[in-house]
Amino acid sequence: MSWREALAPVRMRRIAVAAPQDALGDVLALVADAGCVDLDGAAGIEECADHAVIRDGVAVVAGWTPAQAVDALSLTLATAGGAVVPLPHPPGAEAPSLLRGQGLRGSVNPLVETYGTVPYADVDPAPPAALAYVLMFGMMFGDAGHGLMLLAVAAMLHAGWPARLTRFRGAWPFVAGAGLASILFGLLYGEFFGPTGLVPVLWLDPMSHPASLLLLALSVGALLLGGAYLLGGVNRWREGGLPLALYSPAGIAGGATFIGMGVAAGGWYLAETWLTAAGLVTAVTGLGLILTGFLAEGGGLTQAVIRSADVVIRIGANVASFARLAAFGLTHAAIGWIVWKATLGLWPTAPAFAALVFTAGTLLAFALEALVAAVQALRLEYYELFSRIFQAEGRPFRPLRIPLPAKEAPRCPFRHGEGSSPSARLSS
Repeated sequence: MSWREALAPVRMRRIAVAAPQDALGDVLALVADAGCVDLDGAAGIEECADHAVIRDGVAVVAGWTPAQAVDALSLTLATAGGAVVPLPHPPGAEAPSLLRGQGLRGSVNPLVETYGTVPYADVDPAPPAALAYVLMFGMMFGDAGHGLMLLAVAAMLHAGWPARLTRFRGAWPFVAGAGLASILFGLLYGEFFGPTGLVPVLWLDPMSHPASLLLLALSVGALLLGGAYLLGGVNRWREGGLPLALYSPAGIAGGATFIGMGVAAGGWYLAETWLTAAGLVTAVTGLGLILTGFLAEGGGLTQAVIRSADVVIRIGANVASFARLAAFGLTHAAIGWIVWKATLGLWPTAPAFAALVFTAGTLLAFALEALVAAVQALRLEYYELFSRIFQAEGRPFRPLRIPLPAKEAPRCPFRHGEGSSPSARLSS
């Protein structure tokens, strides 16, 4: 697989499934058993058969399948007299989207799929989105001790214990990544179940340097937004060519405005006139492209100016929104400080009660702050980043399947990469 293929959803091939009219049911049953063919959204075998085109005793239904499955599917259907006929991609038709799910990569796909279906032409953002998520989570949940607790949770999920959490087993790499990020930032902050002094402060103490933590949060937010504009520009190019990429607020025009505003702000802070001027020129150029694009959509000059001004306001608001990385990181540190100070105060007179306070406080802080950090990182991912990466909704890949109990249902190997189901054998 080339690196270009790895950055996109699974490549689909338009096909026609052909069979003698009297054998169509058996052939469609094999298709459903394989679980790797989307027959244009048909929900069942009978529906597919009803929409089949019949000529001279031969029935044909069209659909989509992963390109790598065509040869194996042809061999399977031949046993019942069926055939797979590759077709050209219909002009203007969008293929269904299926994210790659083999190995560890499949555990992060729900992060994207919960937001929406990636358009077939777009870049698959799941890997960079997962890295951005665990980075933001770690900044807000920076405690090495709590990170170790997350690693323990990941180990439990991987082992399938307790049984009620078995359905979340696939998320263990995601939880482990969040735990590692928390340990990293915990070491930077000198936090190990609070400011216990068990680890040194490698960078800064959040409680003593909140301004530095805020600057880091805004810098990380600016870098993540820059990456989102980069992916957005690539996606706009793939979706509509140069014009869409050039004039879109979520493409080159928006990225130029964002970068220009950032450079101008940096030049003003450093008192560098030339840097401020370069940033303003870049921002004005990007804003001019955005205005031109809005005018091309119709609605008049006034509406285009208002929409362009809204883009500028949103950029500022989006950057400021990343301040929550520092705010919630500081909150986490403050809760840990309170628990630790309470423990130290009780220890000389009531060590047993001090141990109880430390244990209960640690568990409460872990549960509360893990939930808050998870929600806030998700909020930043969806509202600040994905809103630039995605501008359209794709069509999910829905393969024809025989309705079987969940434990027996065939699974497309390109998505799950599991087991010895018929679809897994199909890909071998």
